[in-house]
Amino acid sequence: MALFDFRKSAGKVLLLPINEVKPSPYQARRVFDQRELDSLAASIRENGLLQPVTVRRCAVGPGYELVAGERRLRACKLAGMVEIPAIVQDYEDGQTVVMGLIENLQRMDLNPFEQARGIRDMIEVWDCTQAEAAQRLGMAQPTLANKLRLLQLTAERQTFVVENGLTERHARAVLRLPESRRDKALTYMARNNLSARAADAYVESLLEKKKKSRKLTMVRDVRIFLNTINHAVKVMTENGVPATTTSREEDGYIEYTVRIPTSAACVGGSSEPAAQ
Repeated sequence: MALFDFRKSAGKVLLLPINEVKPSPYQARRVFDQRELDSLAASIRENGLLQPVTVRRCAVGPGYELVAGERRLRACKLAGMVEIPAIVQDYEDGQTVVMGLIENLQRMDLNPFEQARGIRDMIEVWDCTQAEAAQRLGMAQPTLANKLRLLQLTAERQTFVVENGLTERHARAVLRLPESRRDKALTYMARNNLSARAADAYVESLLEKKKKSRKLTMVRDVRIFLNTINHAVKVMTENGVPATTTSREEDGYIEYTVRIPTSAACVGGSSEPAAQ
């Protein structure tokens, strides 16, 4: 197809060879339900594809790149179609990312991590701030920031959350924990089928236990410190240095005073000259 013909056909529905349509590199969705694809493929065999996919011409080499309709493209291939109805548009990278993400968001079939990856890709392509991306997507900036935080979980943990039916709120709760405790917390949530609210409470209880443990450790450390001072003073007095200590505890504080004389006469016994 000549460039002039392509421009004239932009926006029209064309029948394209299905093997010339490549998946979008900006596709946010990574998980496709095989049963849904099989069902859609059966419907396409019976009724044809009712909604064309959207494509753009490949920037390098022949063929087309999918903009929107990954699920439909996969189902058409399962149905054995050799051509696919497609709308050809002149989209730039930024528009391609937005179209694919918005289509999936409107369908509400992206998992939280796919949404987060899509938003991250959009920010990179647009080269914009989180606040600017949130405005373009019609989303509150804190909401967008919370979604991006989900990508702090490892790929294995993301998969665990999705496969065990946990939600975005479960994942955000786990992010409050140290890295070393996240696997155990996720396993506990899934095994006990905790609701999102119960998961928040569970994580809060773990954090409270850690605070109490840290406080007890600090108390023990203070006692060890005071014992060390007392031992040092005892050693000095046993060796002729009249050191003294006083202490008082008030308003949650311990005031500890150590008095050590600096006079040379007090150190090492008498200051009289040795006998000749």
